[in-house]
Amino acid sequence: QVQLVESGGGLVQPGGSLRLSCAASGSIFSIYTMGWYRQAPGKQRDYVASISSTGIRNYVDSVKGRFTISRDNAKNTIYLQMNSVKPEDTAVYYCKQFARAGSGSDYWGQGTQVTVSS
Repeated sequence: QVQLVESGGGLVQPGGSLRLSCAASGSIFSIYTMGWYRQAPGKQRDYVASISSTGIRNYVDSVKGRFTISRDNAKNTIYLQMNSVKPEDTAVYYCKQFARAGSGSDYWGQGTQVTVSS
């Protein structure tokens, strides 16, 4: 079965940096689009960034220029490099493996807490 395990969350000051990791197992990782979502208290879970199997990246406008999603297929891992973080980035961040069209299911990690505060 597919497992996604996030790590790297924690407390960071505004303007600081943090790198989240998501280690995947149980799938042919390299063929899947992967992404990051986040959920703040009282809010819905929102899309943050994604990276396709060919390395095409997309971001929500609020993180463009600050966050970078990447993948290392040899390690079955995706990353979210978070720079110039803001208090509004505070959320639980979730890793997602997107289902391929017409085949399979989306999978989610357990989440990792990111708190941006001085």
